[in-house]
Amino acid sequence: MSRLLAATAAALASLTIVVAPFATASGLNPAEDWRVADLTVNDRAAEWYADSAFRLTWSLTPKLLAASDLVGSISYRLRGAGGQVLRVEQLGAEARSVTVNLPGEPGEPAPHNGEYSVEVWVNGAVPTDKPWLGPGEIEQLRFDNARPGAAIPQLATTWVRGDTEPTVRIAHPVGPEPLARIRGYAVSLHRDTAAPPCAGPDRCSVAETDLDGGVDDDTLALGLLPEGRYVVSAVAVSNSGMRSALAETALVGIDATMPDLALEGAGGGWSDGPVRVIARASDTLSGMRATGPTGARTTIAVDGGVPTVAPGGEVATTVSGSGVHTVLAGARDAPGNVRGGQDGATPVAGIVRIDEAPPAVSFARRGDPADPELIEATVADALSGPGARGSIAVRPLGSGQPFEPLPTKAEGDRLAARWDSDSYPEGAYEFRATGYDLAGNATSSTVRSSGAAMVLLNPVKVRTQLRFGFGGRRLVWQRCVRKGESRRCRREVLESFARRPASRLVPYGRGLQVGGRLLTASGAPLAGATVELVEAFDPGAGIQSRVTSLRTDAEGGFLARLSPGPSRRIEARFGGDRLLTRATSRDLRLGVQTLVRLRASTAGAEIGGAPVVFSGRVGASEATIPVYGRPVQLQFRLPGSPWTEFRTVQTDAHGRFRFPYAFTDDDSRGVRFLFRAYAPAQPGWPYEPAASRPVAVTGR
Repeated sequence: MSRLLAATAAALASLTIVVAPFATASGLNPAEDWRVADLTVNDRAAEWYADSAFRLTWSLTPKLLAASDLVGSISYRLRGAGGQVLRVEQLGAEARSVTVNLPGEPGEPAPHNGEYSVEVWVNGAVPTDKPWLGPGEIEQLRFDNARPGAAIPQLATTWVRGDTEPTVRIAHPVGPEPLARIRGYAVSLHRDTAAPPCAGPDRCSVAETDLDGGVDDDTLALGLLPEGRYVVSAVAVSNSGMRSALAETALVGIDATMPDLALEGAGGGWSDGPVRVIARASDTLSGMRATGPTGARTTIAVDGGVPTVAPGGEVATTVSGSGVHTVLAGARDAPGNVRGGQDGATPVAGIVRIDEAPPAVSFARRGDPADPELIEATVADALSGPGARGSIAVRPLGSGQPFEPLPTKAEGDRLAARWDSDSYPEGAYEFRATGYDLAGNATSSTVRSSGAAMVLLNPVKVRTQLRFGFGGRRLVWQRCVRKGESRRCRREVLESFARRPASRLVPYGRGLQVGGRLLTASGAPLAGATVELVEAFDPGAGIQSRVTSLRTDAEGGFLARLSPGPSRRIEARFGGDRLLTRATSRDLRLGVQTLVRLRASTAGAEIGGAPVVFSGRVGASEATIPVYGRPVQLQFRLPGSPWTEFRTVQTDAHGRFRFPYAFTDDDSRGVRFLFRAYAPAQPGWPYEPAASRPVAVTGR
């Protein structure tokens, strides 16, 4: 078949146009009417095509169409770029279109890119011994499926202000230009991501070609865009529609927001020296990276002076000199958004307050007679004003010792401290006041506003004294003296508290009365004052201490009755007030004897018979006996003899004890013995040693 087509093509190629005589007789002009009309390639969609299949359409001239019975067939001839015939094909008389596929070279799967031509003509239908045909119509078939080289989008800057239209310029494709040449470029713009400019995998339509003026039509304005980051993708497109194999990208950012700006070091309180102020700018989109004189920058100016400018997002300056200073800061980000300056928003402003001079400090000219322990000083400062802190301190005059600070309260321009003069010995004392201004400058002073030294003589208050003792307003008691087995007592009446005994010993369960007077050092009574009676109980008691408040009468006197309980020490205290010194009485000792009881199982003991059982108890409700008990001495005596211990027993945890004793000596017959239990002193026991009442047992 291929040989037949080749032979037919060769024969037809050598044919000359022969027109039958009757064609002329039919009114057909051989040159104008005996031919195809409106021969079109691919509906004239383009000049170059990327597909090797071409759709040819045609029609007949009106006169030939009216004499269609004269048409025998339609033929076309395909020629290569060099004019060689590649294919000849005869179609039916009714054919008005045909698809022509470009052939490849022998052994090659696809045709070569280039310009082909096709010729279509009409064959006559009258049989003769010599075929004849009409003149042919010729069209060019331009085929090019080569991809252009990469087209790289380029932008003048990475970031653009929001009121500026970014423009992209496409770098011309690298490498040889396609036969179809460059139609232009397809460009896509997407936020935060890249996407190919064209829908097809290897080509772009005319509608998708944004720049279609040829290879030099390479600049495209992207329009005003919302704030954000964008990816520009671009490909080169040939006249056959083929695009670059890869879409090259470029980034562009739109920043319509002024940078954020903050001042560090300004806006605070007063400072006592130069202040370093730093302006820091930040931008979440384009950033504040230093890129040169036209890039991001930050400025700072003091008191309207020439600003200090630094590339990037930070600039610093030092503000000095006493006074109130104004600091203004501005910033420009990478694309040119400006905060502060003539073309930007209001700059960030701050205030720096500097006071390098110390305040003036002095004590009050004279103290308050109604409150002699109140020490006051004033702090004055003309610029920053007095600060809310300071101290007042004291030391003995001329001692050279460090000043001892007093609890001080600062309010406004006043320092006030209360000197607990009762806690200091008599003598002269000097005071020092230290005041601050709001900037932190400090001044210390030891003089009054009059210029005199701040010195006080202690005591600064009226001295007081406390007289204290056992008994009421007077003490009536028996002063006893023991001689051998006898005791002689003498009744005494004591009115002076100083002459009364400092200690008393009482049996368990008995209380005592105490009393005293509060007087000035000169002996004047102090009525209506509060005196505290302080009882400190011995170790082991269920209570450690007890304080009872008493009110002095018109004579300065006070009375109290001590409740029964463990042994203790007692003193009276007067806490003083703003005009009276503190006072503490002498220390009284109240000893309370241990509760001891003893009984015998019988008053008569048989010699050699059953033992006499001694039992009893030691203890008190206000103290606890250890679980192992406490020792008790069992003692006896004969008339005219001292008490003698014959056995020590241990009580149980409740203080109870029991001991059987047998009489075995015949010398004891008819003898009356006295027995007692004696509780000696014990560590941690809040009672004094004591003995029980004697019990009598007679031997029989």
